[in-house]
Parts: sequence; C-alpha cells; structure tokens
Amino acid sequence: MSALEFQLDCDAMGHWTYVSSQGVRHEQVTPVRSFPVAAPQEGVALVSVDGHELLWIAHINLLSPHLRENVLRALTQREFMPRILKLRSVSGWIAPCTWEIDTDRGSTSLLLQGEEDIRRLSATALLVTDGHGVQFLIRDLDQMDRPSRRMLDRFL
Repeated sequence: MSALEFQLDCDAMGHWTYVSSQGVRHEQVTPVRSFPVAAPQEGVALVSVDGHELLWIAHINLLSPHLRENVLRALTQREFMPRILKLRSVSGWIAPCTWEIDTDRGSTSLLLQGEEDIRRLSATALLVTDGHGVQFLIRDLDQMDRPSRRMLDRFL
C-alpha cells in the first residue's frame, strides 16, 4: 500500500478521521493548504488535533477520485475566503470605513479598519481582512470593473 493510499472519512459530527496506510487511526484531523491562493492544488497536509502533520499530499491530483473528493470537501469546510468581484461603494476614503461589495457568495459589507488590512499577494492579487477577521480575496485586479479599481486605488 503506498503512502497515498489511506482513508479519510467524515463522522456524523462533521469531524474527519484519517486512517494511515499502516492502519493507524487519527480522529479530528484537519486538512491545511500550504499555498491556498498561489497553488491551491499543491501542498496539502493532514494535521492532527494537536497540530502535528500526519500526511503530506504533494498534489491533489495524485489522489484517487474518492480521496480527492473527500480532501476537497474537508478543505471547503475549513476554508472560507469569499472573492470580491466588485466594490459598489465605500463610506469614506480614510479607514476605518465600510465597503459595500459583491462577492462570489453574494453581496455584503466589510469594515476596513486600516490600510494595513489590505495585503498585496502578487501584482494583481490582494487579500483584504475585515474588522471581524474575515478574509476576502481579490484574485485579479485587472478583471475588476473600472469604478471598483478606482476605489481600490485610493487605498493602495
């Protein structure tokens, strides 16, 4: 049995159980992506409840379809990072201010506490953390409409 032959199942409580290729069982494991924005399909670790890495998955595509589905489902449960598609309005040009936005999960507002809560990940990607700790992703500034980019430019 190879290292990538293992079991990952969800119990009735929503906790994930990992059984290694040697048959060792670990309760309440958590999948963690190494590079969730830059390389979401690469570098996933299954981590024990006490924070120790149990298994390293170099690439999701190395898994069987059933395991890949379970790992992706577990990751989706853990991760919540809506993508900002459009800025509709901002309450002011100095933080703190409220942004009215459209995301891939619907319309909402976020509280920007300070300009330092906008972090550049690459030339075109930004990570915006609101006052409640929720992180929003702007994957590609060039894909946003012109009014949204103009508003963003005032904060960058």
